[in-house]
Amino acid sequence: MGTAPPVLVVSDLHLDQEPDSTLSEFLRFLDGPVRGASALYILGDLFDYWVGDDAGFAAAEQLADAISALSLPVTFQHGNRDFLLGNAYAERAGMKLAPEVLPVEFEIGDALLMHGDSLCTADTDYLRFRDAVRRPEWQQAFLARPLDERVAEAERLRGISRGAGQMKASDITDVHPDAVAEVLRRHDRSLLIHGHTHRPAIHHFQVDGRPCRRCVLPAWDRVPGYLAVDGHGLHLLTLDGRDYPVASGLPSSPA
Repeated sequence: MGTAPPVLVVSDLHLDQEPDSTLSEFLRFLDGPVRGASALYILGDLFDYWVGDDAGFAAAEQLADAISALSLPVTFQHGNRDFLLGNAYAERAGMKLAPEVLPVEFEIGDALLMHGDSLCTADTDYLRFRDAVRRPEWQQAFLARPLDERVAEAERLRGISRGAGQMKASDITDVHPDAVAEVLRRHDRSLLIHGHTHRPAIHHFQVDGRPCRRCVLPAWDRVPGYLAVDGHGLHLLTLDGRDYPVASGLPSSPA
């Protein structure tokens, strides 16, 4: 008896306002591997920034058309760059919005899906910023501003984020082992799948003596790729179906 079609998981495309090569690659992914999947999860930073569902950026609208045409369920989890993506766009794209910690059941067992930024607990400056912009009053005030002001502010914050990230040590911008252990313990899971750090790999470790795994998804600005989960296990793959080069010395960077 064969296994069910795989579940596919992606993150960190960082799509821009206008269609580009990354969007083209993702559209081919939707028309290729996704057609043979049972579900697709997008774990945040699908867009490089999101300033409101009313923005109407060309790339986002083209993507909404493509995702809404799929015949499988698509679930979107907010990232640190597109946390303002709301119900209006999700409905246009036919995506279900997920909470920031999402327990799921795969054929190989239970797992947790996260974007991953909240696990970077050593980056206290970022966590203070995250707390501020996730507050409803901040979001309401920001979304009430004219579109051109929102775009300018998003561009400004993106520049600050990239500059600050380049100055931080790699262990500061990575997930903290204690945070990983705590979330797995709290949800009674042994598998965590996340993006954000741009450091694709499958890590094996223990929490309270229990074997656990942490799968980090690739960012699409280097070697685009995705995770396929089926009855045989976890498979990090490139878009042409080859094993993802997790040991190839790909440089890490702040997300």
